Amino acid sequence: MDPRYQQLADLLVRHSTKLQKGEHVLIEAFDIPVEMTIALIRAARAVGAHPHVAERSNRIVAELYRNDEAGLAMWGDNDLHRMKSMQAYIGIRGGHNVSEQTIVPGDQMKRAARLYQKPVHFEQRVNHTKWCVLRWPTPSMAQLAGKSTEEFEDFYFRVCCVDYAKMAAACEPLAARMRKADTVHIKGPGDTDLTFSIKAVGVVPCCGDKNIPDGECFTAPVRDSVNGVLQYNTPTVYNGQSFENIRFVFKHGKIVEASCQGDSKKLNEILDTDEGARYIGEFAIGFNPHITHAMKDILFDEKIAGSFHFTPGRCYEDTENHNRSEIHWDLVCIQRADHGGGTISFDGEVIRKNGLFVPADLQGLNG
Repeated sequence: MDPRYQQLADLLVRHSTKLQKGEHVLIEAFDIPVEMTIALIRAARAVGAHPHVAERSNRIVAELYRNDEAGLAMWGDNDLHRMKSMQAYIGIRGGHNVSEQTIVPGDQMKRAARLYQKPVHFEQRVNHTKWCVLRWPTPSMAQLAGKSTEEFEDFYFRVCCVDYAKMAAACEPLAARMRKADTVHIKGPGDTDLTFSIKAVGVVPCCGDKNIPDGECFTAPVRDSVNGVLQYNTPTVYNGQSFENIRFVFKHGKIVEASCQGDSKKLNEILDTDEGARYIGEFAIGFNPHITHAMKDILFDEKIAGSFHFTPGRCYEDTENHNRSEIHWDLVCIQRADHGGGTISFDGEVIRKNGLFVPADLQGLNG
């Protein structure tokens, strides 16, 4: 067994989910090496917890998503019953093909999200367990990142196993500033000029607990407060389909215009999933120093140093802004100088410029 497997497993059990003696943890393993699943089982047992395993295949899951409504509902009911018995959840998602789910028609994917993903994961797992999800390094991910398989694997373990305790301490001043802030003003290349309020909305620093790799601090805008234009500059994948250069125009919180390089019709279809899909459910600032470029994998891209993400769709309970939706689509903008620059200001004070934090108390996050 690669010793890095056990190092990562121990991190997930002891730091991310903080498993305790007697707790039950569901390990959901999508196309990952058996050795990694075994490492997680051993790490859970070492702290006196009870591990449970669901082995998944992305190809099989995609095919199950094509079931009729009765089949999806029964699947959702059964897995929801199991999830309600868990105090913790660790999900590791590998995959040989990042576009595997494109076989599922759009309307059917929405049905699967409503009948399976929403009750099992969005409502029960996210809100009622200690959870952490992460990708697994694969040749397809290496290809997206423009690296060899070996180079990407080394990169993966380097960014996943950083000193999260040190990162958490450096993040405390940023979380404190976000809790006090009212108006946020974002400026960037082109016509990006966006304002919104985060007053009295919760703030959550993320330093190795919910996601690995990690490195972000998130909140949500007051639902109807978003106004202006935002041009994203990183590519993204939604249900297996790629989008680039997405541009939104906001008025009183709602996305009233949406375009992109490529299939703008498909983009608008996603935003028309339900009423909440055209409102924002999350605003987050990313700062993992080892992640610097987009690779079309959101668990990595949303942590890019010098980035932020502004997310159409559902909010989290910890950062409640009363936006409800079946989607939660993290879209990323990088503000470093090599990506066009930009600023984030809180109540008129520039907090970050060209991807670097400006106030002295935040410079520990500059890497």
